[in-house]
Amino acid sequence: MSSTSKSSKVIEQEHQRYKYKSIPKPLLLSVVLGCIAFGFYVMGLGNFIDKHFGGGGSKSGPSEHFGHGGGHGSVGGGKRVVGYFVNWSAIFLNLHAAKDFRLNFVLSPLDRGIYGRKYFPQQIPVQDLTHINYAFANVNKETGEVYLSDSWADVEIHFDGDGWDEPGTNLYGCFKAIYLLKKQNRNLKVLLSIGGWTYSPNFANIVSHSWRRKFVETAVKLVEDLGIDGLDIDYEFPTTSEQAEAYVSLVAEVRKGLIKLAQDNHQPITQYELTVAAACGMQNMKILRAKDMDASLDFWNLMVTDNVRFQFAGSWDQVAGHQAGLYADDPEANSVDKAVRFYNLQGIDKSKLVIGMPLYGRAFANTDGIGLPFHGVGEGSWEAGMWDYKDLPQLDAQEINEPRLGASYSYDAQKRLLISYDTPAIAQQKARYINSEGLGGAMWWELDADKDASTGKSLVRIVKDELGQLEQKKNELDYPKSSE
Repeated sequence: MSSTSKSSKVIEQEHQRYKYKSIPKPLLLSVVLGCIAFGFYVMGLGNFIDKHFGGGGSKSGPSEHFGHGGGHGSVGGGKRVVGYFVNWSAIFLNLHAAKDFRLNFVLSPLDRGIYGRKYFPQQIPVQDLTHINYAFANVNKETGEVYLSDSWADVEIHFDGDGWDEPGTNLYGCFKAIYLLKKQNRNLKVLLSIGGWTYSPNFANIVSHSWRRKFVETAVKLVEDLGIDGLDIDYEFPTTSEQAEAYVSLVAEVRKGLIKLAQDNHQPITQYELTVAAACGMQNMKILRAKDMDASLDFWNLMVTDNVRFQFAGSWDQVAGHQAGLYADDPEANSVDKAVRFYNLQGIDKSKLVIGMPLYGRAFANTDGIGLPFHGVGEGSWEAGMWDYKDLPQLDAQEINEPRLGASYSYDAQKRLLISYDTPAIAQQKARYINSEGLGGAMWWELDADKDASTGKSLVRIVKDELGQLEQKKNELDYPKSSE
């Protein structure tokens, strides 16, 4: 059986604390691989894991319009707080195994830089969220098959409490850990995000009926097998009217598949959710047939953050700028408010618009300040020019808030380095904007970059507290046909 069809229905035992657990090897293999592991260990590559680890309702008819609730925000009048969890943040090199001469996974030093985040599902602040978007699943460019992008991290890695001799086709990995989080917070929904910037070229055949049919079949099957609550499609971006039309068809067909899954599981047809990560650059927004898509969607995640796909400000610009400002002085420039008003004018109810908020900063090197020329982007937490919010502000940098624009940044005059990111004050201002405009909530990219709530500076916690009542909608725990 493939790793994408592991059963979630056998997950019943709670485990409160986790760490990676190695697979016992035959003696000879253990000695050989253990020696290799020990060699890495003594070269100073050890200690790569920290001790962090510690629905009901009646069915509605087929004319149901998804996503509308109590009129202020979302279902039941509460707000949504959506956080993206990326599977590469949880992958790590387990050299504790070297101590008992067992090696399970070896990465090059370069790979370790990518996988070194060591952010695990058990660290997700589930009390502050209504949704986890798990990123990313891939899609086969030729056939439309949706599949997991890293089966080892997603469904295979074992944590403490996971046995190797359990009967059946059991779910493990990050998805099991996240399933258990759903038990801790019954209003926490988990959606599988499909696509993203890297995998979006694989949507090229979206205009094909057979491609979309396979997409729906395999994506809905993953919802069942992984024990999750729906799907998030991150297609960046349709560039032709034909692709935009096909995108309308895709979300409608996925919705039909989710309705059938709900009916088969004797759930209301609104049980499983469907969202999209939506473009916020004017050129890409205009191509979308947003109103036609809307009837199939629970809500829209507006990607109003700095990114090479829908640049608000970044290294491709000529001057240092705000990466995700609420407002902009230049009427031609992008802003959060401009994107919100565009989608609302297309007929999308504001309560279905969830605004993206960054947990990272964009750097501009060799500049004398905001709106002035720069040269280069400098270093970053994991990649050049990109800094995790938890690493900001840097030593000797001054934080500057601009409430008029709903934007902020830090500036180090000695280094001539400017980093655009949201401070707690600006994040709180955006939360107030969400409330005053009657929007659906906030979305975060990505959870591992936030500061711990104990610091009092967690942006997710600050925004959640300002938003007030959160959406109350039960998740699903029972998947009787999983892995069939």
